[in-house]
Amino acid sequence: MFLAQEIIRKKRNGEALSRQEIEFFVKGITDHSVSEGQIAALGMTVFFNDMNMDERIALTTAMRDSGTVLNWDSLGLNGPVVDKHSTGGVGDVTSLMLGPMIAACGGYVPMISGRGLGHTGGTLDKFDAIPGYQTEPDSETFRKVVKEVGVAIIGQTGDLVPADKRFYSIRDNTATVESISLITASILSKKLAAGLDALAMDVKVGSGAFMPTYEASEELARSITAVANGAGTKTTALLTDMNQVLASCAGNALEVREAVNFLTGAYRNPRLYEVTMALCSEMLVLGGLAADEADATAKLNAVLDNGAAAERFGRMVSGLGGPADFVEAFDKYLPQAKIIRPVYADAMGFAHSMDTRGLGLAVVTLGGGRRKPGDALDYSVGLSQVCALGDRIDQDKPLAVVHAQSEDDFAAAANAVKQAITVADSAPEQYPQVYRKIRAADL
Repeated sequence: MFLAQEIIRKKRNGEALSRQEIEFFVKGITDHSVSEGQIAALGMTVFFNDMNMDERIALTTAMRDSGTVLNWDSLGLNGPVVDKHSTGGVGDVTSLMLGPMIAACGGYVPMISGRGLGHTGGTLDKFDAIPGYQTEPDSETFRKVVKEVGVAIIGQTGDLVPADKRFYSIRDNTATVESISLITASILSKKLAAGLDALAMDVKVGSGAFMPTYEASEELARSITAVANGAGTKTTALLTDMNQVLASCAGNALEVREAVNFLTGAYRNPRLYEVTMALCSEMLVLGGLAADEADATAKLNAVLDNGAAAERFGRMVSGLGGPADFVEAFDKYLPQAKIIRPVYADAMGFAHSMDTRGLGLAVVTLGGGRRKPGDALDYSVGLSQVCALGDRIDQDKPLAVVHAQSEDDFAAAANAVKQAITVADSAPEQYPQVYRKIRAADL
C-alpha cells in the first residue's frame, strides 16, 4: 500500500518512482482518492526534477489504461491501425487529407482529435464547419465508419483517458504544463488509447510552434519517440516547419475548402503537400503498407491522382452525418463571411519573416478561435491566400485576404496581418519543411 504524500516526497527528493507507485498515483487521480493539492504537488515536483524514460513510459501507460482502451480485433480489419498527431500550428490542415490518403492505401485511421485553443486551430473545429458532421458519434457509428471507410476523425469520448483530463486541468491552473515528461504522457496516453499499431508524430518548429525553440521541439520529439516505442507502439517523430502558415489559409471553413481542393487536385500548396506526404509515407512504412519511402510516395500519389483519397473523404463525411455530395458541392455547404477583402503591404518587396502565432491570433480575434474553452466559433472567418516567405509583395500580390463579419473586425485583422508579416528588400533564407525524422533506431 502506497501513500500519495510519500510518492510526492520521493519525487521531491529527486528519486525515480517505480511503475507501481506511478500506477497507484494515476489510479488515485482517476478515482479522486488523490486530492487536487497532491496532484498539483506531484506536477510541480516533476516540473523541477523531471522523469527518466522508464518513469515516462509508466506514467503514459498508466494514464492510457485509466479508461477505455480501444480494441479493433473484433472488426477483422485487413490492415494496420495507424494515426498521426501534431503539436498544433496555423493552417495545419494535414489530418483532413492524411486520413483519407492512408485509408485509400489500405490502412485504418481512427483519429481522435482535439479542438483549438490559443493560436492553433483544432481539427474538430474544421469538421464542425460541415453541416451535420458528428464529431462525437456513438462508438458503434465510429467503429462502423472506421471499418467501412478506413478513416473516422472524431473527438475524445468521455471514457478515454480520464486521468489526463483531471491532471491536465490542474497542470493548466498551476503553471506546470511546460514539462516535457508531462506533455509526452498527456499526448501519448490519448493516442495510444486508440489501440494503434503505429503512430507518426508531427512536432512543429518555429514562430507558430507550441514549443519555444528548435531544441525544445527536438527534445519533445525524442521523448515521444522513445516513450511510444517503449510502450509498444511503433512511432516516428518528424520535426516540421511552422515559421509560416502551413496551408494557404487559416480558419475553419477555409481550411476545409483547401483540404477538398488538395484531395481533388484543384490546388495543392507545395509546403502542405511536402509535410502531408512525409507524414503519410512514414505511416505507410511503419504500418507495413509500403517497403520504403519511395514505394509509399508512389502509392500516395496514385490515390490522390485516381480520386480514391477524395472518395474516402466524402464517404467519411457522409458516414458521420454530413452531406453525401460534400466533395462535389462543398461551396453550397460551407459558410462564407460577409467581408472578403485583400490586405496589401505598405511597401513593396519580399515576404521576409512571419509571426505565425500572430496570424493565428488574428483568426481568433475574428471569431475563428477560442479565447477560452467553450467559446462559440464563427466558422466562416479567417485568412486566405496567405503569402509564402520569399513571395514578391506588390500592388498585385496581397499579404493575405481577410474574411470578416464587420468593418471593425476587418480593420483589426488587416492591422494584425501587417504587423505579423515583415516585407524586406531581399528574399529570406528558405527553411526546410521537414527538418528531420526521429525513429526508434536513432535514439
